Formats: sequence, structure tokens, C-alpha cells
Amino acid sequence: MCYVWFMPLRLPHLSATARDIKKPTDALDYEIAREMAGALGRLGSALERTLRTLVEFDAAHPPGGPIPRAIRAKRQDLVAEASRALWHFVVQREACGLRDSRQVLRDYAVPAEVRDRMGAFP
Repeated sequence: MCYVWFMPLRLPHLSATARDIKKPTDALDYEIAREMAGALGRLGSALERTLRTLVEFDAAHPPGGPIPRAIRAKRQDLVAEASRALWHFVVQREACGLRDSRQVLRDYAVPAEVRDRMGAFP
């Protein structure tokens, strides 16, 4: 007969929940949850950054009068980039079980044109 003895992981650098791991699959679940949360944070920061860039661009180039083609093209690129960042963030939130995106749109003050292009790729 072969007996297998399993001792729960004791990782001093992790939180109390990680130290209370009872099964090997608990450690994997914990690491997956950590990575999902980290990815969500990184994507949220990227969304904030792209939206801030768009707002700063709009402040530097107020509407009115003829707008050069290069400026319009640059703005469209910024809108597309922000839309992509929003899409990635919303998809990651849904993967984490957070299904309602309306609060995100309000909290991040996402412009309608960015929201409308979310998920639309050229």
C-alpha cells in the first residue's frame, strides 16, 4: 500500500486566505483569481490612460472652424484606441463575473462615441 500525505501550502508572503489552502486545486484557484484581478486592474489603468489622452487631445483642439484632416485622423485613432481599451476591460470584467457595464461607463465617464465603437474593429 502507498499512502500519500499532503501538507497545505504555507506561503508567508501571501494573505491569510492563501495560507489556508486545503487542497491542491485551492492553490490553483487562488492563483487564477489573483491573475484575473491583476489583469482587470491593468486593463482599467489602460482604459483610464486612453480616455485621459482623448480628453487632453480634445482640450488642445477645441471644435469650431475647419479642422485639418490630420487632426481628425489623429482623433479617430484615439477614439479607436479608447474603444479597444474599453472592450478589453469589459470583457475581462465579464470573465470575472461582473456583468453590468453601465456603472463602468458612468464611473469612467466614457464618451458615447467610444462606447458606440466598443467591439467594432476595422
